[in-house]
Amino acid sequence: MPPDKLAPKPPVTSPESERAAQKRSAALGSVIAALGITLLKLVTGLLTGSLGMLSEAAHSGIDCVAAALTLFSVQVSDRPADADHNYGHGKVESLSAFVETGLMLASCLWIIVEALRRIIAREHLAVALSVWPFLVLILSIAVDFTRSRNLRKVARQYGSEALEADALHFGTDIWSSFAVLLGLAATAAGEHFHLPWLEFADPIAALVVSVIIAKVCWHLATQTVDALLDATPADASGQTRREVRDGLIRDLAAIDGVLSVDRVRTRRSGSSYFADLTLGMPRNLTFQRSEQITMAATEAVQRVLPGADVVVHSVPMASLAESVHDRIRAVASRANLNIHDVSIQQYNHALHLEQHLEVDETMTLSAAHALVTQLESEIRKEVPGIATILTHIESEPATIERPASLERDRQLESRLRNVARAFPEILDIHEVIVTRLGGTSSPNSDGIHEDIARVQVTCHCTLPDDLPMSRVHAVITALENDFKLDSPEVSRLLIHPEPATDNQR
Repeated sequence: MPPDKLAPKPPVTSPESERAAQKRSAALGSVIAALGITLLKLVTGLLTGSLGMLSEAAHSGIDCVAAALTLFSVQVSDRPADADHNYGHGKVESLSAFVETGLMLASCLWIIVEALRRIIAREHLAVALSVWPFLVLILSIAVDFTRSRNLRKVARQYGSEALEADALHFGTDIWSSFAVLLGLAATAAGEHFHLPWLEFADPIAALVVSVIIAKVCWHLATQTVDALLDATPADASGQTRREVRDGLIRDLAAIDGVLSVDRVRTRRSGSSYFADLTLGMPRNLTFQRSEQITMAATEAVQRVLPGADVVVHSVPMASLAESVHDRIRAVASRANLNIHDVSIQQYNHALHLEQHLEVDETMTLSAAHALVTQLESEIRKEVPGIATILTHIESEPATIERPASLERDRQLESRLRNVARAFPEILDIHEVIVTRLGGTSSPNSDGIHEDIARVQVTCHCTLPDDLPMSRVHAVITALENDFKLDSPEVSRLLIHPEPATDNQR
């Protein structure tokens, strides 16, 4: 056996499990880095007495707590939907980001109060300077840059709000650390060059940090509140919510078969998007065409919101292109009735309708008549110009009948071919099948009841490719009538027309 056959196969991982592992790894790395940087800043701030360094430590401590919340939220948010949370657990990420905003705002207020107290009261302005604060801040900037870039990459790849919030936090940490670094440098310069006014550099740097934190808080608060209130999400290309909504409506309205876009609702839950659409469609569409339009609408939404869970509600509407025949069929479809051979004539300045209605063979005459009366009333409401309506009632079998015999009848087939020769459009008659079905009992000449079998003939008829359907229908109808006159024992003739190119033998 070859060696490669003996090697163990690597475990198969699904895209969902790989995404969850990547998010957890990024969040865990952020927690470890935040904890280490916070301890370094706190120790350095206590040793030097720098308010800017202590404010940075407080900021990093908040980020450490936020990173821990992020780790918890990404673990919970990746859980699948269950009976209690039909839309999944993605909102946990938004809730985590909201809590982070509150923590950062509290630290921001503390820094502002302490910095103003030191500036006004001129207390504890002395800073024990050394090389360590500068080294810690430079290391912090490097770590923040690395983890911010890593978090932003994973957040954008998997659409994680919590990781995006962490990346934003640590991106602003770079600038706040740089501000404290400048404050310490200015303080050192003031002591070296005996410039008393530079003693305010450290608390001023702390105020700069607080302004940065406040700005981040405002951005995160707006973003998380919008997510929690199910505001229309912006897409990855930077479009605003209004641009996303207007673009979706425009793309949906451009789909062939969509008459109106009545409602577009979108929401975001963690990394998942949900869309609820109400589209007006022609009422005479088939189920298959309606499904095609639904798929096209889903694809249009997912081009803007990748992976969105889309629900489309269709509303049947009358289109401007509807004919009178379409409107009549729409009335029948609305009542779940089958009509065919709809014919409309116009004379004496009025429309006259003739149609065939299929009803169950077990339905009584009175019930069928009431059904026809209701249908004709609805048709008159839909098309007021119709003066008279003649409805032929046909019974359709309620069950599948078992044939008493099924064989080719050479004599009937020969008669059928002879009758077809009178029609030059008919190129070929083939696959002629005669079916004899058990019929009703009828008395013979001696008064004895006998079962009379119903004879049904089916065949395929070849006609020219370019023959209009109106002429095809006329030829087939004439063939049916002529054959029944020639062979009155045949109760029904079913003809399937085929184009010549599909029947080349």
